[in-house]
Amino acid sequence: MNIELTAAIVRALEIHAARHPRPAHVTITQAAEMLELSRNTVGKMVRHGTFKLNRCGLIPIEQVDAALQPV
Repeated sequence: MNIELTAAIVRALEIHAARHPRPAHVTITQAAEMLELSRNTVGKMVRHGTFKLNRCGLIPIEQVDAALQPV
């Protein structure tokens, strides 16, 4: 990939991110999509304590980010 194309892609991603900021908390379904897991699997992870829900029943995005990090 050439440098100009790479710069254009990076800029497009920055513009998209600025217009669509990440939420502070996500639903179980959203977390499942982000983690490429089924909703049932993420639900089991909640029941086993891997993810902790907030008072509104949402998963803090920090927990999803941590799960996406390589071990």
